[in-house]
Amino acid sequence: MRILVTGGAGFIGSALVRHLVGESDHDVLVYDKLTYAGTMTALAPVAASPRFRFVEADVCDRSAVAATLADFRPDVVAHFAAESHVDRSIDGPAAFVETNVVGTFTMLQQSLEYWRGLDDVAKTRFRFHHVSTDEVYGSLGATGRFNETTAYDPRSPYSASKAASDHFVSAWWHTFGLPVLITNCSNNYGPYHFPEKLIPLMIVRGLAGDTLPVYGRGDNIRDWLFVEDHVRALRRVFEAGRPGETYNIGGDAERRNLDVVETICDLLDRFEPRPDGRPRREQIRFVADRPGHDLRYAIDATKIRTELGWAPKESFETGLARTVSWYLDNRAWWGDILTRTAAAERRGLGGK
Repeated sequence: MRILVTGGAGFIGSALVRHLVGESDHDVLVYDKLTYAGTMTALAPVAASPRFRFVEADVCDRSAVAATLADFRPDVVAHFAAESHVDRSIDGPAAFVETNVVGTFTMLQQSLEYWRGLDDVAKTRFRFHHVSTDEVYGSLGATGRFNETTAYDPRSPYSASKAASDHFVSAWWHTFGLPVLITNCSNNYGPYHFPEKLIPLMIVRGLAGDTLPVYGRGDNIRDWLFVEDHVRALRRVFEAGRPGETYNIGGDAERRNLDVVETICDLLDRFEPRPDGRPRREQIRFVADRPGHDLRYAIDATKIRTELGWAPKESFETGLARTVSWYLDNRAWWGDILTRTAAAERRGLGGK
């Protein structure tokens, strides 16, 4: 198949592209604006492949989207392009509405026009796959898990923008018949993760000897999913999923934020001890919590497991060890990002 990946220079999008070029016969075109979180270096391992192409453009640019669809003629549009950092959405929500809502609308409209012009066989094969988040469901208490029928209850500007885009995608299926798929995933981690998110931020700050800021008391719980497991699930969905369906993807690995940070400290101490020999847990500091910080997320992935036969290969322990090792071996990648951006700067206090 021919797969158009919007946001394919980002964390999860680039992982899908590396997987598809390395592990399938699919042709891939990355469509990416290359904002602060998009890095061509994340695509370097596959950039020389004859099955890889790249277009630098904005998902809100109707003409560029239409031209790319007409030229590449994809069988699948895998739509990742989005602003994704909750803290940034608190400080500047307008960009999230523009990219996540208007951008998704633009992709849907142009994909619908493209799909309508296909022959019957190509129409049947086409999929618009929207990659979303479990944050659209809001916050859980101490028990229960999100499934595909959980009511939406977004609590941040980021999750509200993703909820809106999910609803637009669903509407284009019900109203216009565009064959769509929606996936909602739990928190991802792994190689090439932009170092403003919890796990990579703690790794790079831990190595530098800096304080390790943990929001509140570190009691917020997330369900963690290794990114390579996630992209295998995404491939299963657009290759075999039923149009109009939503599939939740989770790693079945709930951990408190504090437990995650402490595990990172222990792995760093094992792989690269501090020069003074002291444990990195001493670097942990509790800081002001994020406004509206959801207490707990947890995914029930029964549907994708039973219908499509997917299951994660990595446990949280093995996946996190692989991730820490990758950051130790690839300092030039994240070191350049820290030099060029303010990735490690505290954000998200705008609501206080």
